[in-house]
Amino acid sequence: MAETLILAAPIEARDQPQQKADGRWIPYTMIAPAALLLIVLILVPATLVLATAFTDWQIGAGHANYTGLETFRTLLSEPDFRKAVVNTVQYVVIVVPATTVLGLFAAVLLMDVGPMARIYRAVLFMPTVATLAAMSIAWQMLLSPTVGALPQIMRLLHLAPNNWLQDPDLALTVLAVIGVWAELGFAMLFFLAGLKSIPPELHDTAVLDGIGGFFDRLWHVTLPHLVPMTIFVVFFETVHALRTFDTVAVITHGGPEKSTLLLLYFIYVEGFQLFRTNIAAAATVLFLLVVTAASLLQWRFAGREAQR
Repeated sequence: MAETLILAAPIEARDQPQQKADGRWIPYTMIAPAALLLIVLILVPATLVLATAFTDWQIGAGHANYTGLETFRTLLSEPDFRKAVVNTVQYVVIVVPATTVLGLFAAVLLMDVGPMARIYRAVLFMPTVATLAAMSIAWQMLLSPTVGALPQIMRLLHLAPNNWLQDPDLALTVLAVIGVWAELGFAMLFFLAGLKSIPPELHDTAVLDGIGGFFDRLWHVTLPHLVPMTIFVVFFETVHALRTFDTVAVITHGGPEKSTLLLLYFIYVEGFQLFRTNIAAAATVLFLLVVTAASLLQWRFAGREAQR
């Protein structure tokens, strides 16, 4: 019996390194499916888009020729591309500040409103989880000059309704309003999380220091502690505004007079309607560079605020 124990011990000792070696592969095995999907669905298509941007290849062409930066020169000379960039900047300038301010306002109001707070928050957050394409159809019917509910209400009030979606001067603003409505829930949710992270003792100390008014405490206590969250919301909403596609594709199709032609819809038209794949790929590369730059800026500003 003693000899058996003596012989078993070295065998078990020899098995332990083998078991440890086998265990090292378990984490890699667990992340392998996600890594494979990342490579197949993101990295490989992104590489193909980048390669296409430097060629003259188009859908249906038999082969591709390397053209260097010529595709980008052609893209930058396109009037539609410049129009799409200007429209996208205008859209972002309207949506991001409005969403940030209204989201903060809604979060402050809904922080302490009693037992109905959850219902109010759910109502404001509902457009965020809804399918924007379906909601775009609802907005199109709501604003229809013939059967829309809003024009009908205006007629009852003896006001003259306008065909807002067909007015080149107003169509982009209407889409921006829809964008604010769709993104308000996200901003409110983030600011609610930021408000709940503020220690209640700070407000009590502010009251003892003579800062007892609601707006005084908001300015001197609440807003300074929401600076990191505000930076995050601004960059988050900027990226989301840059990615706007559904409302344009469903409601306006870039019109009237290309007043609502945004960058993603321009890429869609070039790639899948005009079949100028190399132009669409070049525009996609520039778009991804802008989004990446915005993400890096957000990361840098967030890091600075975290060190303070």
